[in-house]
Amino acid sequence: MRILLVTQMWPGPADPDLGVFVFDIVRELRALGHDVEVSAIDRRGGSPLKYARLSGSSVVAARRFRPDVVFAHFLFPAGAAGMAAAAAARVPLVVMAHGTDVENARRSAVLARATRVVTNRAAAVICNSRWLAGRLGDVRGDVAIIDCGVDLSVFAPRAAEVARARVGWGAEGPAFLAVGSLIERKAVVELADAFARFGRGSLAFVGDGPLRSRLEGRPGVQLAGRVPHAEVADWIAACDVLCQPSLAEPFGQAALEGMAMARSVVATTEGGPPEFVTPAAGVLVAPGDAAALTDALARAAALPSPNPAAREAAAEHDVRLQAARMAAVLERAVAAGAGGRSGDRERHL
Repeated sequence: MRILLVTQMWPGPADPDLGVFVFDIVRELRALGHDVEVSAIDRRGGSPLKYARLSGSSVVAARRFRPDVVFAHFLFPAGAAGMAAAAAARVPLVVMAHGTDVENARRSAVLARATRVVTNRAAAVICNSRWLAGRLGDVRGDVAIIDCGVDLSVFAPRAAEVARARVGWGAEGPAFLAVGSLIERKAVVELADAFARFGRGSLAFVGDGPLRSRLEGRPGVQLAGRVPHAEVADWIAACDVLCQPSLAEPFGQAALEGMAMARSVVATTEGGPPEFVTPAAGVLVAPGDAAALTDALARAAALPSPNPAAREAAAEHDVRLQAARMAAVLERAVAAGAGGRSGDRERHL
């Protein structure tokens, strides 16, 4: 197939970690033999006009590239840009929901209407979890549950001692790690409080955000700040337990990456993690339950480190398998679209 992929998140010179999960899908689609053209925003921030420019560049790419299908990542605004491109090329549109796009639509009537236009135009909608699909609302096309997966070669098990020396983490006792923005949704303060009650080991945060000041100066807590994406795997290798006890996680990419590296996880019950975190791989905890979170740290620390069961569970989400599943959705959309166009021609004749 000739696939035009439209996304508002793509790695660029200033932000090499932006949308790496989309980059990996494109790489694997190409490895499967598909011809993929990308129209993307590759930097954070900037004027909202960048979304209009994305629409314009996507339409130009569609007319030049002549794709069989347009594949947009994020329902809005990238989905709107993809919709314009699909209309210009007269081909099917497939969109993927990642989480923030769905929540934005739930909180804003304006965005809800704009998102509904996209989902009603799409031949299929891919959601990264059943939980997210349940929050999507009614759509006209097919709905598929496929996450972006994990690169098992990048996130492969390795010795914790070597990794700790490499990142400069003098962890003692069970080593807990959280990867992500230091924001309320990630429950980072609650995690730090639970760690203090747990009373032993080390806790590191990889990421930055407005709650950093509430984590600084705590005994046993290290703040690594935002690190290059290439170093994230080193930090995960250095821990015993990867923690993602968020208030909600549409999927839970950090938890999956931790499991791929044979690390046990603590993850939230609210969102996608219950769909892939097995009892042998980690502990699920309901958001807002302080005592349960402290207990979850203790239970996860008691699991093996490294944890082969976690790696085994993560292998079912190999990015190569997930890209092949996405390709199958795209192929069905192309086949259905070809049938519809043939019918239109017959009626015209």
